[in-house]
Amino acid sequence: MMHSAPTATYRVQLREGVDFDNLARHVDYIAGLGMSHLYLSPIFTASTGSTHGYDVINPNQIDPTLGGRGAFERLVGAARQVGLGIILDIVPNHTAFTLENPWLQEVLREGKNSAYARHFDIDWNAGPLVLPILPQPFEQMLAAGRFSAKSGYFVFDETQLPLADTAREDVTEIDALRKLHEQQHWRLKHWEAERDSITHRRFFNITSLIGMRVEDPEVFDDTHALTLDLVRAGLVDGLRVDHIDGLADPAAYLERLSQALPGTPIWVEKILVGDERLPENWKAVGTTGYESARLLARALTHSQGIEELDQIWRDLVQETDTFSQALIRAKKDILEFELAAELHQLVALAVAALQASPLAEPGPETLREAVMALLGAVPRYRTYIDSNGINDADHAIATRMSEAAASGLRSEVGVKAVASLMLSPDTAPARTFALRFQQVSGALLAKAQEDTAGFRWSRYLAANEVGAEPAEPTVDQREADQFLSGRTPSDMNLSSTHDTKRSEDSRMRMVAISHRPEGFKALYLEACKLREAAEVTPAWRWYIIQTCLAIWDPADAHLDERLRDHIRKAMREAKQASFWTKPNEDAENKAIAFAHAAVALWRDALPIELEQLVSSADTLILTQLALKALLPGFPDFYRGSETVFLALTDPDNRRPVDWGTLAGGTLDSKIATAKMNLTRELLGLRKTEREFLERAASKVVLNPDSVLLRRSDGQRALVAGFSTDLPAIIEPIWHTEINRQVIFVGWDTEMSAA
Repeated sequence: MMHSAPTATYRVQLREGVDFDNLARHVDYIAGLGMSHLYLSPIFTASTGSTHGYDVINPNQIDPTLGGRGAFERLVGAARQVGLGIILDIVPNHTAFTLENPWLQEVLREGKNSAYARHFDIDWNAGPLVLPILPQPFEQMLAAGRFSAKSGYFVFDETQLPLADTAREDVTEIDALRKLHEQQHWRLKHWEAERDSITHRRFFNITSLIGMRVEDPEVFDDTHALTLDLVRAGLVDGLRVDHIDGLADPAAYLERLSQALPGTPIWVEKILVGDERLPENWKAVGTTGYESARLLARALTHSQGIEELDQIWRDLVQETDTFSQALIRAKKDILEFELAAELHQLVALAVAALQASPLAEPGPETLREAVMALLGAVPRYRTYIDSNGINDADHAIATRMSEAAASGLRSEVGVKAVASLMLSPDTAPARTFALRFQQVSGALLAKAQEDTAGFRWSRYLAANEVGAEPAEPTVDQREADQFLSGRTPSDMNLSSTHDTKRSEDSRMRMVAISHRPEGFKALYLEACKLREAAEVTPAWRWYIIQTCLAIWDPADAHLDERLRDHIRKAMREAKQASFWTKPNEDAENKAIAFAHAAVALWRDALPIELEQLVSSADTLILTQLALKALLPGFPDFYRGSETVFLALTDPDNRRPVDWGTLAGGTLDSKIATAKMNLTRELLGLRKTEREFLERAASKVVLNPDSVLLRRSDGQRALVAGFSTDLPAIIEPIWHTEINRQVIFVGWDTEMSAA
């Protein structure tokens, strides 16, 4: 059982060549870095071929593809021998919406009468469970003879769906197959029906993941049996709860989990917006730390340089929108397309809740307009109305939402009526609406900001990050001090994860742009002279040159391939010229050709501006590491980021780690070696100075050309940062010079003497 906060965690993405036995061979190396805990991605049985493990099909089995329970226990044993604890990522919000899911198989066969019908978040009032998995419309496939019924299954291609127990005869005749289909607890639909016709709650807009009703105690018990067993058996020391905002009642869930596992630390994946803090009634020791990554990037961004960059961008790209305007448009797009099914359901719930309302008699279009406006006005991921009603803070937020939503409509009657369901959730239908509204608002902001507007509005990609605000790339002293004052030793500080849009060091490559805006302008303008540039919009050229800088490595044989894959993803996420459901390969290929031409230009003759940007980034990379390791809380290291780690959004950030090179220390550059050495020094310091680091007050000192963190207990102070000269008062623990900048960690000798 974990009795104190970790020294440092090492997050490992299992699968794709990394199983328990493979990882066990590297625990000596991981412990030798100074880590105290392995932090594992989900270990439960997932869909066949899963690359990440979040598409769980059996939460009560350790995945055989990872080695099963026996191999997991061997890993734990090996980790314990070198002093490593285990933190486990769990996925209570959803399982995979696939025929491999055994509970779902039972629901398909037995419908609402299944013992597992209540486990899944299915709207049975909307009719049979919709399965949008057909490659063509049902009637078209039926006429083509592509369906049959055999041995209790409805069959097409390689897919077999369980029939209700009453249907056991083999059937091939068209009318009989149609009638048999209509008698089932499910309905097959063309895949395009997922946009607006599904009847299950999904994860964001991912139809292949189905929501679980863990607010039901029985469902909680059934989905957490293995997790509880692993903790109680002493195999797991702490838990990380994935996507806490997807749950109907996060506070009640955390209360139930903490009661089941008293004393076990629980971290939640939660994006905090602005000055938002975790609700006080949540039984969690902290978040997974996206807010720390945001602080680091903002603190290291040059405030004057970002203003210059903004003007350059607007002049060259001819962008007139603010990010707020871009986000509003993105929210509308997402609601009308990707989350149309959720919008329809909320409108239906509002209709039911407003029956005989004294406030208004809104029609369906008025309600749709009102729900869209309210969702668009939510200023954070969600509020936390629950069975006890609405608290004062959320009441104030919902009031502001109502006012903002009403201001943009011709009539405020519908908005006020719908908002009343949240402001006064005193009936069962009102609470049902409010709970589902909150689940949808989080999905909407994530999809609209991180996965749409963040790819469209490309001024400064360092700020277009999970948990960050593109319009707020810098931080002032007051806000930094306020953030630090609220941190505890149990707070996790991250800089890279499997979900971040760019890895920590790629982000620093882009932060360097704020220190050298004219240098980036020169790179951009030179690339615009390329023949391939004429076929690409200025906005995408600007995005692409930042991206090329982010992972530029002339020795990387896969650089062109990585850029190709990322640009395809970025353009489809932006949902302007190309879409996942309807790719525009011509537009994508022209953008890819431009990226390839740009890096070919750099290979032929390395531009001095590129060299200078990379040099500035090297300083920022080490400074970010030093600050992260010494912030209040403890640092989390995404596997491979103990040395230079240049990656884009997944799957690029899940490429295999070269454990042999890492363990052997045979790194290929001065900066890579320096980062590895600094990691070891900092984690050694965290162990020897644990008490000091947990009690000392912290202050980030922001200067135009340098940043430092100062931790003082009144008698001595530990400082870290970068400058052109090592300050005379510093007694170095570690320092190195990179490109005429000194990165240092040491004691303030003047305070020590005092």
